[in-house]
Amino acid sequence: MCKGLAALPATCLKSAKDMKHWIGNRLQKPDKGGLNTKNRAQTMAPEAKSADMVEIYKWGESLDMLINDEAGLKTFSSFLKSEFSQENIEFWMECEEYRRMTSKKKLANKAKEIYSVYVDAESPKQVNLDSATREKTGKNMVDVSLSCFEEAQRMIFRLMEKDSYRRFLKSRLFLDLVQDSHCIMAESTKQSISILLTA
Repeated sequence: MCKGLAALPATCLKSAKDMKHWIGNRLQKPDKGGLNTKNRAQTMAPEAKSADMVEIYKWGESLDMLINDEAGLKTFSSFLKSEFSQENIEFWMECEEYRRMTSKKKLANKAKEIYSVYVDAESPKQVNLDSATREKTGKNMVDVSLSCFEEAQRMIFRLMEKDSYRRFLKSRLFLDLVQDSHCIMAESTKQSISILLTA
């Protein structure tokens, strides 16, 4: 999508700052039906305003690229919250944090906390796992290790990839961000060509 970006003049690359301003203005425009996009953006993805053009293009390449970018992760989390399915990304984030833990004392407590909040059949934010994975994860609580949520985390990632991520790519928020970045890139390229021709 953005292959020619590196070949553009420096003035084009400067447009990343312009994009932040553009996105900010875009999010403040009223949309059809009288709803204010700014109000929706505050609950959905205020973090998108801080993303630059290159980051936004990468978000469309894969779920992995999206959630491994700080602004992308926050934007996707806000999108899931708007769909009332934020427990999936919260569970994934908790598992990421858990896998990086170094204290064995804290490991067991954290494992029990994650299990009781997201995996247990009576959990308040139960994620969508099949019975075999749920049972295996429960057995892993007997002797906890850094990998005890690995299979469950992988399953939730695949679920988000096939479902929520595809809806995110079709969402008005993401499509508007991509469209705006196209406009800024086109305008910047036009300005650069004009500078080159007048030089």
